[in-house]
Amino acid sequence: MNLSNVDLSGAYLEYAYMSHTNLTGANLDGASFQGAFLADADMTFARMTNANLYGADLADANLSGANLSGANLSVAGLVGTIFSGANLSGANLLSANLHIANLEGANLSGANLSMANLRGANLSGANLSGAILTNALLDGANLSGTKFSSP
Repeated sequence: MNLSNVDLSGAYLEYAYMSHTNLTGANLDGASFQGAFLADADMTFARMTNANLYGADLADANLSGANLSGANLSVAGLVGTIFSGANLSGANLLSANLHIANLEGANLSGANLSMANLRGANLSGANLSGAILTNALLDGANLSGTKFSSP
């Protein structure tokens, strides 16, 4: 389904099945995707500030360059998801499964990554200033060039 550049801000799409959907450049600010199935979706450069993705499955989705500042991704399935250059500042990723996710160059400043599974994730060049990493699993994660504090 092609929904590129569509305006779905504030939409209620909880438990929707949107696998392989093209949402490139879509405005999804404040939308609720709680429990939605978005595996393999293309959400590059989508605007998703303050969106609710609690428990959503975004495995292998592409969110490169997306703006997810303030979004709720708690308990979300993000295995293999691409967040290259994405803005996740202030996002809630409590207990999210980011196993082998690509977060290269992502902005995770102030994000809550408590109890998140980041095993094997690529965090090279990511900004984790002020991020909460309590009990996060980082075994095998690539942390080269990762910023952990403000200068």
